[in-house]
Amino acid sequence: MAAAPSSLVSSHLSRLADLRRAAAPATPTVPQQLRVGCSRRRAQRVVAMAGSGKFFVGGNWKCNGTKDSVSKLVSELNAATLETDVDVVVAPPFIYIDQVKNSLTGRIEVSAQNVWIGKGGAYTGEISAEQLVDIGCQWVILGHSERRHIIGENDEFIGKKAAYALSQNVKVIACIGELLEEREAGKTFEVCFEQMKAFADSISNWADVVIAYEPVWAIGTGKVATPEQAQEVHAAVRDWLTTNISPDVASSTRIIYGGSVNAANCAELSKKEDIDGFLVGGASLKAPDFATIINSVTAKKVAA
Repeated sequence: MAAAPSSLVSSHLSRLADLRRAAAPATPTVPQQLRVGCSRRRAQRVVAMAGSGKFFVGGNWKCNGTKDSVSKLVSELNAATLETDVDVVVAPPFIYIDQVKNSLTGRIEVSAQNVWIGKGGAYTGEISAEQLVDIGCQWVILGHSERRHIIGENDEFIGKKAAYALSQNVKVIACIGELLEEREAGKTFEVCFEQMKAFADSISNWADVVIAYEPVWAIGTGKVATPEQAQEVHAAVRDWLTTNISPDVASSTRIIYGGSVNAANCAELSKKEDIDGFLVGGASLKAPDFATIINSVTAKKVAA
């Protein structure tokens, strides 16, 4: 039986408080790392990644912006110099999707931050995949920790949302990630694999899916998984895909990292072979920083 609205709100607020308390303990900081030297000779350079997919950077604007600030951000993004071998997507709030879609350069695609589980109808406050298609929105973010742990969406519900969005030709950024207490208990892989299984139970075609690993303890906290921590989980998720879906899907599916990614830490993170890009929060609201993160693909390039 569904919880009463008041108890559901109370539960969500309590859960949010728990998350904030969980984020308080110190977590490992990113150690200073040696910069990798590069040859001065001219050479063709290619992107080196464990997977075969193109580097991918998404910007999740969350519940931020006004018409004026969105217009300014779009103008700055349109003027930015971006590497060509990167897929770039931004996810404005629903009410600004049409504005962004109509003013943003075709170089950058547009995503929603949520979508309903099925066809539209008497579902107050929801947006259907058909409506996203109608306004030219190509992507949707599903399974974000704020939807899981604040709104209360469970794994099965999220998986079914993804399946319906894909059936309507809306591509999916599928988010997974563990809480701080789950990492400290050694359950990171267990949690991520359970979330992956829920997607796999509903999805039959992975061609239009990007997986975003976002450790909850690193989202909006300023605490970032070390490149080694992120690489370890990304490699494990790719192995899970190999075992449970297919080697081809494991190779072609992009696995991107999210969690306090910024202009200062993106290059070191992007050097890891299983990190295929980023899902960016706050830094995506600053065009110069977002451009730097997009252009961090150059850190993956090696002489051919």
